[in-house]
Amino acid sequence: MSLKDRIGEEIKAAMKAKDKIRLETVRSIKKLILEKEVSVRPSGQDSLTEEQEIELLVQLAKQRRDAIEQYQQVGREDLAAQEAQELAIIEEYLPSQLSDAEIASTIEAIIAQVCATSIKDIGKVMGPAMQQLKGKADGKKVQEIVKAKLG
Repeated sequence: MSLKDRIGEEIKAAMKAKDKIRLETVRSIKKLILEKEVSVRPSGQDSLTEEQEIELLVQLAKQRRDAIEQYQQVGREDLAAQEAQELAIIEEYLPSQLSDAEIASTIEAIIAQVCATSIKDIGKVMGPAMQQLKGKADGKKVQEIVKAKLG
């Protein structure tokens, strides 16, 4: 079942359950999927690939994390809590996140592969790391681990 179909089913279930936050969140995901599909049609593509769907969900999750951080800085815990609920819903559709140990072992392999020796080589490591870990790990966490390994 594609993400678009799954989202359609989730919208129906949320409407029946009268779950307002889930309904709004799932509708926003569907809206973005439809917008992205329209933008890729000129290239001859009818629907999104699984990678494009994951990329879209990662983008949404990142937006929610940033919003939570900003709301907490200005003391709006009520809005931060709502964003956190939306983030939890979005994360249900993402692949399971890797543990810090799994991320670290992937990064160590990449460091050995590109022969990185110092913090100056962070660019050599981050590119391949984000390709391999896309959707499976948060970019900030990957960057922290890379800095720790090279620093």
